[in-house]
Amino acid sequence: MKRDFHAPGRSAVYATRGMAATSMPIASVTALDVLKAGGNALDAAIAAVAVLCVVEPQSTGIGGDCFCLYAPAGTGKVIAINGSGRAPAAATPEALRARQVNSLVNTSAHVVTVPGAISAWELLNRTYGRKELGELLRPAIRCAEEGWPVHARVAADWAAAAEKLRGNEAASRRFLLDGMAPGIGHKFVQAELGRTLRAIAARGANAFYEGEIAADMVATLRALGGLHTEEDFARGLRGAEFVEPISIPWRGMEVFQCPPNGSGLHVLMMLGILEGFATPEAGPISAERFHRHIEAARLVYRDRDAFLADPAQVEVPVGHLTDKAYLAQLRGLISDDHAMRELPPAGQADWTRHKDTVYLTVVDEEGNACSFINSLFESFGTGILAEKSGIMLQNRGFGFRLQEGHPNCIAPNKRPMHTIIPGMVMKDGEAIMPYGVMGGHFQPMGQTLFLTNHFEFGLDVQEAIDCPRLFPPPTGKGVVEVERGIPGSVVDRLNRLGHECVLNSKPHGGGQAILIDRKRGVLVGGSDPRKDGCAIGY
Repeated sequence: MKRDFHAPGRSAVYATRGMAATSMPIASVTALDVLKAGGNALDAAIAAVAVLCVVEPQSTGIGGDCFCLYAPAGTGKVIAINGSGRAPAAATPEALRARQVNSLVNTSAHVVTVPGAISAWELLNRTYGRKELGELLRPAIRCAEEGWPVHARVAADWAAAAEKLRGNEAASRRFLLDGMAPGIGHKFVQAELGRTLRAIAARGANAFYEGEIAADMVATLRALGGLHTEEDFARGLRGAEFVEPISIPWRGMEVFQCPPNGSGLHVLMMLGILEGFATPEAGPISAERFHRHIEAARLVYRDRDAFLADPAQVEVPVGHLTDKAYLAQLRGLISDDHAMRELPPAGQADWTRHKDTVYLTVVDEEGNACSFINSLFESFGTGILAEKSGIMLQNRGFGFRLQEGHPNCIAPNKRPMHTIIPGMVMKDGEAIMPYGVMGGHFQPMGQTLFLTNHFEFGLDVQEAIDCPRLFPPPTGKGVVEVERGIPGSVVDRLNRLGHECVLNSKPHGGGQAILIDRKRGVLVGGSDPRKDGCAIGY
């Protein structure tokens, strides 16, 4: 498919030796600098994500979590790490109710889990990296201490979150200018965060999880009623862990995801459901294609909300949910003639039985491929700033429930249901595409739209990312949020099929991908115009 050069957009990026695709240009440049200095793809990814934690503060930060898939060249393996944090040891429904907490609020100290990102960065670096962690953090330190200009999408998100930031005195002081979000081009300095990054560079993750930095986070949270202790943070030092990735065969390839508590499982489910349909002749921007995708998403997100939780504390039926027969039964519920009025009970295919984020990818000259995602969850997380250390605290615990007996009910040292999911496509034992799509709950929908755009409909990497998107949010009660790029005729047809389409105020997510074309010895990268970033290579 040839690009229309009369239309706005960008071409895919081609390179031969190394490539990085991130949501900010300075992060992509940082990754390439590390590769050129002898670092591998994982080193470059850590350096780039550290920069993003400074220059894209609404989306990510060292007070957040991360997941990573890493495919070391020549091994035929995909390595997965879970860098998501856990609830405090005192966090129980009873303890929260004793404090008159009857529902979880996204700006409350009670939805802050112990951040897992720094633990994961150190574990990945120690196990697979070539460069010292301190060296990899230098570009981020420079951006924090010297400041970096606010880019257009960052400014828009910052302005939208200004009211949240006004709700926290420290955040208002440090992240607003006379009560307003900084505008495009403002050089934003974070001296306190720079000092914290310097401490981590010098002493490793210990500096984050123990001592004065941890004490600052704990004091900040306890002043707001949090149950956190310095012992909770000390346990977080060893919180990240390598886990066994999950995968399914798909179109002659194998798609890999991190296992639960992340929602990568649901990418695999959607791909398995949709693979059984013939490719719509009308193409990727057609009512038929979108309708099937919406219906598959409704079924899969139904199962997500019922079963996805921390597998260390509850059983998550991964085998059943990815079973080909089960996915075929779900496919059978989807009719091209109308939307489902109601869904069967979760985990069933009939009615008779009852029972905000940054993603980046780097590929180096040896073919090592890294798929990396790091997040505060919602924009600026809780909006709670640990002021002395400059750390904005995430709100990942908002993924918990207070409903006792539910698999995802909050509990001591438990990880919540997580939305951030890196992806990796393998073929014949080699990585052919590390990829990811940001956007909170949208991510399984976004990943499957992207993968089918490229591998089924034949769009190149950049076109597959650019293609307009829609999403039936899990709490939308039949609503489908559509981007402006979807033609009115397609929206009208979806409405007549029984969907309730509404224009979304913001575009859905943002994505990055690198296709490894081993036959031609070429890397092909794409980066989402919905963000400020770019793919670059050398």
